Amino acid sequence: MTSDGTGRPADSHDLIRVVGARENNLKDVSVELPKRRLTVFTGVSGSGKSSLVFATIAAESQRMINETYSSFVQGFMPSLARPDVDHLEGLTTAIRVDQERMGANLRSTVGTATDANAMLRVLFSRLGTPHVGSPQAYSFNVPSVTGAGAVTIQTGAKKGTKEKRTFAIVGGMCPECEGTGRVSDFDLSAIIDESKSLADGAILVPGYSMDGWYGRIFSGYGFDMDKPVGKFTKAQREDLLHKEPTKIKVEGINLTYEGIIPRIQKSMLSKDREAMQPHVRAFVDRAVVFAPCPACEGTRLAPHALESRVEGVNIADCCAMQITDLAAWVRSLDRPEVAPLLTGLLHLLDSLVEIGLGYLSLDRPAGTLSGGEAQRTKMIRHLGSSLTDVTYVLDEPSVGLHPHDIQRMNELLIQLRDKGNTVLVVEHKPEMIAIADHVVDLGPGAGSAGGEVCFEGTVAGLRGSGTITGRHLDDRARLKDEVRMASGAAEIRGATSHNLQSVDVDVPLGVLCCVTGVAGSGKSSLIHGSLGPREDVVVIDQAPIKGSRRSNPATYTGLLEPVRKAFAKANGVKPALFSANSEGACPNCKGAGVVYTELGFMDTVSAPCEVCEAKGFQAEVLDYLLGGKDIAAVMAMSVDEACAFFAEGEAKVPAALTILTRLSDVGLGYLTIGQPLTTLSGGERQRLKLAAQMGEKGSVYVLDEPTTGLHLADVENLLALLDRLVDSGKSVVVIEHHQAVMAHADWIIDLGPGAGHDGGRIVFEGTPADLVQRRDTLTGKHLAAYVEA
Repeated sequence: MTSDGTGRPADSHDLIRVVGARENNLKDVSVELPKRRLTVFTGVSGSGKSSLVFATIAAESQRMINETYSSFVQGFMPSLARPDVDHLEGLTTAIRVDQERMGANLRSTVGTATDANAMLRVLFSRLGTPHVGSPQAYSFNVPSVTGAGAVTIQTGAKKGTKEKRTFAIVGGMCPECEGTGRVSDFDLSAIIDESKSLADGAILVPGYSMDGWYGRIFSGYGFDMDKPVGKFTKAQREDLLHKEPTKIKVEGINLTYEGIIPRIQKSMLSKDREAMQPHVRAFVDRAVVFAPCPACEGTRLAPHALESRVEGVNIADCCAMQITDLAAWVRSLDRPEVAPLLTGLLHLLDSLVEIGLGYLSLDRPAGTLSGGEAQRTKMIRHLGSSLTDVTYVLDEPSVGLHPHDIQRMNELLIQLRDKGNTVLVVEHKPEMIAIADHVVDLGPGAGSAGGEVCFEGTVAGLRGSGTITGRHLDDRARLKDEVRMASGAAEIRGATSHNLQSVDVDVPLGVLCCVTGVAGSGKSSLIHGSLGPREDVVVIDQAPIKGSRRSNPATYTGLLEPVRKAFAKANGVKPALFSANSEGACPNCKGAGVVYTELGFMDTVSAPCEVCEAKGFQAEVLDYLLGGKDIAAVMAMSVDEACAFFAEGEAKVPAALTILTRLSDVGLGYLTIGQPLTTLSGGERQRLKLAAQMGEKGSVYVLDEPTTGLHLADVENLLALLDRLVDSGKSVVVIEHHQAVMAHADWIIDLGPGAGHDGGRIVFEGTPADLVQRRDTLTGKHLAAYVEA
């Protein structure tokens, strides 16, 4: 306030205004969002929530911040296009906290991702006995380096003195495993077939084709290409498998020959297993056996770093502790000389515990965290931040959280808001919608049927609004009157992976079984570790599906194959003509439908292809019809339209209809079958994966949180789909936190009682009704409150 009691003009800027947003499926959306408040965006999956929040508001904020850097710095940054929107006003710096999994880098751990490792290294470099060096002496990413040489010191215009200097860098990396904590051993029978010659395909490693440059390199090095590998001399065999990079000349061109095993180590084993392509991962699983490094026993650290201790504990022991235990150990240290450091480290560890990640350890590889765990780990950085008046954009922060943990997450979001920040949350859970200051409901449907604002206002207003979200906000599933009886059981005995404490359990077959428990209680360890690897078990997990802008639902699910064959048969031509990635592609845009123009220092511009009119196919291909439609018209159909088209008449294709029906069953009837996968939301991708894998042969289906990204109204459809699977003779095991799925299950296995070493035990087995009646577990209490509300 000014001295005369009036406000400053700056105080009036209390809204973020969006005018005419048209990203993806948005239809000229205009909204006004209050600053320094908590706004929740709701609506069915595919209604345009992420397009508005992430692709419009957050994207423009990021683009404008990037423009403040010098041209030189901008040259190293990704080029961001301006979102399709008429006007944006009142934007503040936006920080995205999304569900993208952390980079699957072999060297990244929870400790390195949260800076906890950096603080511990400083602590040990100050207090550790014996003292071994600076903080990098405790880092498994820094190797020890020594060297010597002559240096010339200039002492005048033409004078200089030469001196001999030596230098040494003391790093903490274990020299045996190079800081990865594991060593690999090779099964040679999976790498080379000794009965074959190189020309006949003796090398079994993916990518080693003797038709191309590899064949020239091997023959250029001097190998007999027609001699069986089993008859090579010892020296030839050693060169084939282990030769270090060697320069050779082939047909006048300088090339490098390298043995197969060093090549595998560089090109495949340097990647995290989860980041590999499926065929490469299958080869690595066959050919390579990983074991903890015998030198450092899997700690990744050199001997000197392990010998240095604080209060009898070394840094590897600290990183292996559960975070709750590590926080207690740090609290017990009474060392005034590093008091500020201890305070900062303790605050970080306590924040991890508060956010529900106290069961993790700092040495947990970052690539193994689920999407929800990764999102909460990223939040840690922002909770202690000194920044205020920032816009935090969160994508379903309730993912992977038990109802017990959602309350904690709500408190953290309110904390972020009360520091003076604007918090924008895309969310489906009623418990999280309830704490909103402002709600924006998008819809009314999904895809082309969505993209409009159906309601804007308070939570109470949403309840009485009559929108799909408003009608379903107070939905409560009820317990089933009678449950199915199991037809058998899959026995799990003595399960000990991660935090499981020698668990024995019988997973019932022929029913819908729900595995519950707080985050970190051991659900995934039990089911994925003990049930997933068995034959006849189909696992549909949350690993993101990979797809370029050339991939779409038709190519991903295998739908395009029967469609192409049907077109080819009807017209007496080759199936390859009906693929935009093959012979039928428009030569101008290469089948993409759009032409991308690189403008050097400016953004890449895309424009619809004028030759094929954005259809992606050659003109002559579009002359071939099936049921009166050309292939471009079919690819532009929605799943539901395609279902009707392929169901009867001249265009009847049973194989295509089967796949389309599965897509419709998982709630993706609105998707266009030719829509690029890059435009799909996270929830849509997971359900696409579910539809694709439902066709696999298997009697037991394991689903990991299938309600992720599902609107309240769609959960009913999912339950109906699970019922159909069970009624068709399948056994369905669901790892789930959603109370509606728990209430609908025939059998519940509840793990706990807590997380980490406080979990890993079976605390309940039985029907949902028994769990509600007993109410002696966290899940039981929350489920009872849910069904009786």
